[in-house]
Amino acid sequence: MNTDISVSTAILYGKVKKRRAELALPADESVDEIGFSDHEDDVDWTVDVSSDGDSSADEELQFETEEGIVPAIEERDQEEVRAAWCPPFQKTKNLKWRKKRSTAAVPGWKGSLPHADHVKEPIEYFRGLLSRNIIEKMVFQSNLYSIQCDPTTPLNVTFEEIEQFIGICLHMSVHGLPHTRMFWGTKTRVDCVADTMSMKRWEAIKRFLHFANNDEQVPAGQPGYDKLFKVRPLLTALQESFNHIPMDEHLCVDEQIVPFKDKSQLKQYIPMKPKRWGYKIFVLCDRNGIAYNFYFYTGPITSVEGFPDLGASGNIVLKLASIVPMYISYKMFYDNWFCGVDLQLQLEKVGIHSVGTVRQNHLAGCTFTEDKFMKTYRRGTYEEKETTHDGTALTAVKWFDNCPVTLLSTFAAATPTSNVERWDKKRKEVITVARPNIIQLYNESMGGVDLMDSLIALYRTKIRSKKWYHRIVFHMLDLTTVESWLLYRRDCKDVGLTQNAQLRLLDFKIDIAQ
Repeated sequence: MNTDISVSTAILYGKVKKRRAELALPADESVDEIGFSDHEDDVDWTVDVSSDGDSSADEELQFETEEGIVPAIEERDQEEVRAAWCPPFQKTKNLKWRKKRSTAAVPGWKGSLPHADHVKEPIEYFRGLLSRNIIEKMVFQSNLYSIQCDPTTPLNVTFEEIEQFIGICLHMSVHGLPHTRMFWGTKTRVDCVADTMSMKRWEAIKRFLHFANNDEQVPAGQPGYDKLFKVRPLLTALQESFNHIPMDEHLCVDEQIVPFKDKSQLKQYIPMKPKRWGYKIFVLCDRNGIAYNFYFYTGPITSVEGFPDLGASGNIVLKLASIVPMYISYKMFYDNWFCGVDLQLQLEKVGIHSVGTVRQNHLAGCTFTEDKFMKTYRRGTYEEKETTHDGTALTAVKWFDNCPVTLLSTFAAATPTSNVERWDKKRKEVITVARPNIIQLYNESMGGVDLMDSLIALYRTKIRSKKWYHRIVFHMLDLTTVESWLLYRRDCKDVGLTQNAQLRLLDFKIDIAQ
């Protein structure tokens, strides 16, 4: 089955930029591989229920074939069968919206964060994320790669040298010289780098730095081919470390750009970003910037097992949210590229409440006053509507400040409102504007990924290399350092350490490098 799908949506900050990507499924991919039978017309499935319309306790799932009725399967397998035989997912359309009548109580968070009784050393936080196992893997694979390149001159790198190599990379991000060889130069020598390792040895380790055996890579076009094969062990190890960090109540999903302008099939162009060229990562953070999960964009984003296909934007949120404990009332925030009615309904089914800015055409029939008319009203004006679908209450709020913005939520509403100060250009004075509660929640909780970005950019590792995956490796080292610092600050807050007594990110990174 060959299918060409044209993807042309890439909307950022309200402006539309059209892109085209071709997705071709393998010619030998049968319908069986996506959960349906080639002979589905020969089988009919029915569910026996009681006569009054309510499901009985001994409800059975039976299959009627040419041989007769197949014996009922066990109850624990019925959900898997229903998922495999359910009809294709239909997007929610034309819901019946009405004006908001009452405001329900915000669901209380049922989780908690562990309380730290002491603050660890910076290197302990870093080694807790970048484990000894992944460094040992770097040692083995780097030595193997050097032998594959030239058996007569093996690298013979040791565990201690790999740690020294990482420390030198962190020092280079702090000092920021334009060329790496200047750290060993006569006039620009940096003692903490040059005294640790010779320039030739550092460049040799950089040249043969490897994480996976090239002989085990699946060829392009074959099932199981991974575009990130060369760095997959590093990404998997860090992802597992991030997944085990205790989560805060308020989470957010956004994209992150790893600056890169060389040749790579993974490179993306996003014109509205400060760094327009680079690798794209989707990150799940809390409001303080601590990352719990990430996903590198490598192409079409498939659906999550157990959930319908919501398209690329919805599928990526469900992938990142797969590690969030269910039915603990976590709150998740995202922007209008991700947000939609169907996504919020699916998250609510697993007990994750959410808020997102939303586009008008994603509101399933909800209409508000047009923007051109709303601009004639005074600032602070808002409209609020609600609906219910499959037992889930949805609230949509449109608020006019400098320009109209629409938000959708399964738990937040416009009330109670608060007052904020704004500068009025016409009157040349500060005025008071009413702000809905849903706006305040979104503004307080949505900036975690941007905060992480800004901290990484302060001391980014800018080591030049001909290998495309080195940029990913250095970015992940920077991200791990910032993650360690944020965990350090969380512990400092628990023990009551004042902000002035805490290490700055610069000092923290130097301490790890040393």
